[in-house]
Parts: sequence; C-alpha cells; structure tokens
Amino acid sequence: MAVTLAEVAAHAGVSPATVSRVLNGGYPVAGGTRTRVEQAVEELGYVANGPARALAAATSDLVGVLVHDVADSFFGILAGSLQSALAPTGQGDPRRLAVVCNTEGAPEAELAYLTLLEGQRAGGVVLTGGAVEEPGHTAALAARVTRMADAGAPVVLCGRPPLPVPAALPVATVMFDDRGGAFRLAEHLLSLGHRRIAYVAGPPGLSTTRERLGGHREALRRHDPALPEACEPLTVHAGFERSAGYDATRELLRRGAPFTAVAAANDTVATGVAAALREAGLCIPGDVSVAGFDDLPVCVDTAPALTTVRVPLREAGLLAAQLVTGRKPLPPGGITTLPTELMVRGSTAPPPHEGSRP
Repeated sequence: MAVTLAEVAAHAGVSPATVSRVLNGGYPVAGGTRTRVEQAVEELGYVANGPARALAAATSDLVGVLVHDVADSFFGILAGSLQSALAPTGQGDPRRLAVVCNTEGAPEAELAYLTLLEGQRAGGVVLTGGAVEEPGHTAALAARVTRMADAGAPVVLCGRPPLPVPAALPVATVMFDDRGGAFRLAEHLLSLGHRRIAYVAGPPGLSTTRERLGGHREALRRHDPALPEACEPLTVHAGFERSAGYDATRELLRRGAPFTAVAAANDTVATGVAAALREAGLCIPGDVSVAGFDDLPVCVDTAPALTTVRVPLREAGLLAAQLVTGRKPLPPGGITTLPTELMVRGSTAPPPHEGSRP
C-alpha cells in the first residue's frame, strides 16, 4: 500500500501541511524541520501523487520540452542544459519533472504533444527549434499556447520567432541571432576571396532556414548586388542530417557549376558535405572551403577543424528553464535575442587559383 502524506508527517513529527510545504518548495521551512521531513520521505519511500496534486492545483510540476530530434546534438545539448537547470537548486526550490517530446519536426506532432501536456496540466512548456512557417499551423499553435498560458502554464519559445499571443500572458521568446551569424560567416568567406559560394540550406518553410539563408544572401548582396543571383544555382535545400549534406553536395557536383566554398545549414550537414567532397577527390580547404553552423562538439575533431558559427545552446537552455519556472522575470516585450559568434578554424582558406578544381 502506498505511503500517505499523513504517515510521513507522523514519522517526522510535523503537520501534513509542513510536509506539503517541503515537498512543493517555495515556502520557508526551518532547516532542521526540512531535514526531518526529507529523511521521513526517504525512509518510508513516499512518492507524491502527481495527478492528484495537479487536480488540486491549476498546474503540475511537469515541464514539457518539445524538440525536433533528441538524437541531434543541437537539441540534445539544449534539452540537457534545460533539464539540468530545472532540477532543484537548493532549499525552497520547487521540484520539476522535465518530459522531452520528440516531434521529428512535424507540425501535427507539435500540436498533439501540446494537447497531451495540457491534459496533464503541465506547469510549463518549452518549444525548441525552428518553427514551421505555415499560416494555419501558426494560428493553431498560437491558440494552443494562449490557452495553456492563460491557464497558468508559462510557455517559452526557444530558437524560434514569437507567436501572435496577448502581451499579458506568460509567454517568452528566446531567439538566436541566426541571421547575423550567417551574415558574418559569408563575410568571412568573401574576405578570403571566395565569390562562387555554394549554400546547402535547411528545409524550406522553416524559420531557421529563412533566417540563416537570409543573412547569407544579405552579405553577398552588400559585397556585390549581383552575387546573390550569380550564386542562386549553387543553393540547394536539404534536411539537417549528415546524409542530406552528402546528397546535396553530390547534386552540386553533378550540376557542374564551379564553386570554391560551401556553407552548410548546420555542422551535421557540413560533415556530409566534407565526405562528398573528399569522395570526389577534392581537398579541404585546398580545393574547397567548408563551413557549418551551431559549433557542435564534433567541430574541433574534424580534419581540418570546422569553421562555424557558435550558437549559445547551453545558455539558452538555462535561460529557458529560468523563464518557464519564473526564476527570472519576462524580458521587456517578452523577447530575448542571444548573440552568435563566428568561429574561424582550419576548414576555410583563400580559394585556389583560377582554373583549379572544382
């Protein structure tokens, strides 16, 4: 038979209300009393009834974290940082249970998970990764987020643009300066002398793809208004997987248009790009420079180390946790933009002389 709250209280020599305060956190309880209650919980093996607590309150201690692909290092780092930051940090800190939901980037899965989390009276939700920019989905997502936030569950949009929701609701947006990062990366390639720059972009219709490709093209345009049009045949949309980078690069090589550098949508794609180039007998960066985006741990272990743009994933996870738990107040306007940083390494160099491959 399950141990009751009253039994824990009797074992610790305190009232049930005191046990409840210790378990829920956020209330001042004397250190000695807290220790007795925690020891009683441990000795008796007491487990709080989450559904019952959620029914008694407006929300539960569950925080839903929606990711595109938990196996992708981008989302793994972000979710890991967020989950660590949700753990209790000391006396009086409420317990939080992070539940990671893998959407595979599907809009319908995103909405379905939000429905399930709403039914569980989740105490907060963090949606990570690029947003599908389709008007119908945006409207449905905004309605779902509005309803959850209005019921008392804070929502954080992390790595995606804000939604059209009422300003008074506890909805925060943590964005990355993807456009600025892509702009600086393209400027770096241009400063080295590259003019025929191929670009393996992410899937169309995704906010991350739009921002990164937009920054890339803006840098080309500022250098030479004719460059974006000249490089358009060298742009391929693909997924965010290694195989997508490999296939996209093989397609670029098949087209036969010369290029001296490839900028990839992310670091994982860049590893596929590099594999396809080497398979074709090309040297990096002697024949073709390669650059990525995100600065995942693998970047420093590639040969040569990958030039990329650092996205502050761990910092974003920490901030999202602070916002969804109310440890940090909403920023003015509800939006925080975290800076990105160009990381120049050995995979980029000046282009080969005219007439060289490819």
